Amino acid sequence: MLPDIASYYRETRPERLVITGSAGAGKTVLALELLLALIEDRAVGDPVPVRIPLSRWDIERQTLPELLSERLVEAYDWPPTMAAGLVHHGMVLPVLDGLDEMDPAGPGSVPDAAPRTIAVVEALNAYQRGREAGPLILTCRTGHYDTLTPRTTVVDAARIAIERVHATDAREYLAGRAFDEARWRPFLDHLAAEPTGMLATVLSTPWRLGLTATVYHRDDPAELLTLPNANAVDSHLLARYIPAAIRTAPNPDQYTADEVHRWLHHLTTHLDPTGAAGGNRARAGGNSPTGATDLLLHELWPLAGRRRVITTDVLLGPIALGQVFGTWIGLLAGIIGGLVFRTTRGLVFGSLTGIATGIAFGTLASLIFVVPVAIVSAITTGLIAGFTSGFAIWIAAGISREPGTGTGGRAAVASDARLGLAVGITAGFVLGAGFDASTGLPFGLAAGITAALAFGARASRRYMVFLVCSRAKLPFRVGRFLDWAAGAGLLRYSGAGYQYRHRELQHWFRRNPLPPPVP
Repeated sequence: MLPDIASYYRETRPERLVITGSAGAGKTVLALELLLALIEDRAVGDPVPVRIPLSRWDIERQTLPELLSERLVEAYDWPPTMAAGLVHHGMVLPVLDGLDEMDPAGPGSVPDAAPRTIAVVEALNAYQRGREAGPLILTCRTGHYDTLTPRTTVVDAARIAIERVHATDAREYLAGRAFDEARWRPFLDHLAAEPTGMLATVLSTPWRLGLTATVYHRDDPAELLTLPNANAVDSHLLARYIPAAIRTAPNPDQYTADEVHRWLHHLTTHLDPTGAAGGNRARAGGNSPTGATDLLLHELWPLAGRRRVITTDVLLGPIALGQVFGTWIGLLAGIIGGLVFRTTRGLVFGSLTGIATGIAFGTLASLIFVVPVAIVSAITTGLIAGFTSGFAIWIAAGISREPGTGTGGRAAVASDARLGLAVGITAGFVLGAGFDASTGLPFGLAAGITAALAFGARASRRYMVFLVCSRAKLPFRVGRFLDWAAGAGLLRYSGAGYQYRHRELQHWFRRNPLPPPVP
């Protein structure tokens, strides 16, 4: 049973708490339990706890208040000015997860030097709320935090250390989740006979206990008794995790274990391109993060090749707009040609020929005259930008979610597309109003929406280009797959993004491009 950590936290002065534990001990889970308890009993005027993976903090360029504001904007869809105001008035309680991930030295190891970790601790010590140290909640692996203690520590902070799971509690947990307790009996008896043995030590964290219960829900765990050491046990459990998750979770899209493994491995190359599991997250210009933990749909596009996606993205706008103009002009030419010949066949043939010719010439012209068209478009757009922008913002506000409600993994892409659509419809009405209503309005809407989505809506447009360019390495509906993986227990939600269920699982996928053989 969990202790009343919320009451303990509220009694600390100042309200600063560090949660430590071994890998897989449940530090994030305990921090989330505290977060939910604080929200449930929150009084008017109390700050709202917000969880932030510390790997997203660009400590060289950002202050903590700037990080908090960015998180409200990216994960909870708050307007930047409003987010900054909430932070400034002390209405956000930072729940900072993973201090040990600032200078990762690889799975299970402790870095000899931790410059970014020390910089974070110094920034937290400088964080003030009036005359007191600013309230915060921080998680870190025990070994990493103890390594820092001789040099620096979070001042005025209480500390909670999560103990390892005792063999008796591990046996009780596994017995309660065993599909066939008789089949589990030899394994459970072994844990009782050797409470300090190798297997009991491996299963002394909630992460590995849950992993074991999932893998052997319907299989015989006695094969674990034949493995020689802890590393072999870990590798064995992780290799069987995906097949077990697919068997136990609903799978309407019929994903196979091989597909899931290859896709999840490919996504780790975005989080850790070099495979070193270290370094800072490059933030500017959409660069891939290194040693990061969050998968955000609108930031995945470099996976398909930066040059390839950017080139396709740049060409997409002129080509799409050229095809709209070509289709409209070709359609008019075809109708005129058909009417001249005064036959139904001539009308149909003329229209189709005109459309095809118009599309071809429109596409070619858009590629040849990209710069002149862009200059003319800029001048024309400038004349109507004030009205279009104001009206579009008003429309977008009406069809957007309230701040803080668009927190799903696909929310950022959807919000960007809605804004682009609103701008396109508005611009289309303005453009079409200058022509005859029967022909000008449809053309204006088509041109306006195409232009807005092709030249605006950058995040959603680039995401669609990424999907097209990644068909060989990822499913086309990446967001749907990530939602399924979260439901199957392979990933977990983190604000507007996704994380691997445990950092150890992320490292394992990164090291294994192909699924290892499962006995």
